[in-house]
Amino acid sequence: MDAVIIALRIVHIVLGVFWVGTIFFVVTFLAPSVQALGPQGAPLMQQLLQRRYFDVLPVVAGLTIVSGLLLYWRDSAGFTGDWMGTRAGMALGTGGVLAIAGFTIGMFVMRSSTLKVFALAPKAQQLAEGPEREVAMQEIQALRQRAATSARWVAALLALATIAMAVARYL
Repeated sequence: MDAVIIALRIVHIVLGVFWVGTIFFVVTFLAPSVQALGPQGAPLMQQLLQRRYFDVLPVVAGLTIVSGLLLYWRDSAGFTGDWMGTRAGMALGTGGVLAIAGFTIGMFVMRSSTLKVFALAPKAQQLAEGPEREVAMQEIQALRQRAATSARWVAALLALATIAMAVARYL
């Protein structure tokens, strides 16, 4: 047995489960609950920020992707076309592409929109009632909607990636 492959598989699977599970929890339970709480949901989101959730999850996702690429490189004997053209190779490759797409949307749309909300919300709360505050609150609401929509896309892409990788060896 190859200890490196075993270690890579453990990293890939454990961190992948964490990444996908966290995104599903956020989309299914956390985000709707925070949205329903309105302003009372802000302290919970602040706790996530303080506990570095928005820094940890991208690292977990990145390590999942890197370990997956290393496993794919190993299985394909250096990304050779013959192996990559097999059903298993295509399923794993498709799953990898879907996961990378989910990571990209998560980083550059979902995460950035959420962090912008954190930056804008305290400033908006300090503004006096009036048109300027209304504009700021509309921008915050648009960013929240963008984050929620992108989170659903990330969850869908990661679900498809997980399915592709789970069935690859049986194709």
